[in-house]
Amino acid sequence: MRTQIQTDINQLVEEWIDSGLLNKGDIFVIGCSTSEVAGEHIGTHGSEEIAAIIYQALFHLKQETGVQLAFQGCEHINRALVIETETFHQLPYLEEVTVVPHPKAGGSMASYAYKQMRNPVVVEKIQAQAGIDVGDTMIGMHIKHVAIPLRMKQKSIGNAHVTAASSRPKLIGGERAHYPEK
Repeated sequence: MRTQIQTDINQLVEEWIDSGLLNKGDIFVIGCSTSEVAGEHIGTHGSEEIAAIIYQALFHLKQETGVQLAFQGCEHINRALVIETETFHQLPYLEEVTVVPHPKAGGSMASYAYKQMRNPVVVEKIQAQAGIDVGDTMIGMHIKHVAIPLRMKQKSIGNAHVTAASSRPKLIGGERAHYPEK
C-alpha cells in the first residue's frame, strides 16, 4: 500500500508542476484524510505514516514551484490550517488561532505537517489560489473566488478520491469588456 500511495501522490504532484498553474508565493491548500487513503471511513484510522509520504511529495511541490503550503485540519478544529509563520506574516488578513493539531483533533495530516514545519502557526481561514482535496475533506471554503475544478489524470491516492482546484480572478465588465486569452 505504501508504494501505491507514494506513486499516486508523486504522479499528482508532477501533474501540478507540469500544469503551469502555480506561481511562486501562491497558497496551495491541502485537505487530506489519511483514513480514506487507507481505505477506511474518514476520521477513523488516521496515519502519520501515510501523512509522511504525502507531506514529502507536497514539500517537493513547494520546492519546485515556490508555493506556500497550507494543511487543513479536520472539523474538530473548524478546518483551521497549518502554515509557516513566514506565510502568516506575508498575508495581513490572516487570523491566528490557538490550537495544536493532533491525530484525533485536527487529523494526522495537519498534525504531521505541524511537526515538520520550522515555525508553524495555525490560522482560521485562508484564500488559496489552488489545492487538492484527498478523501473529500471539503477544502472549498479555503479556495479563492473564482474556484475552477481541475480534471487531473491522477484521481486517487491509495483508496481516497482526489479533487483539485485552481482559481482565477472574477470576470467583470459585462458584454463590452475584453478579457486576456490564456
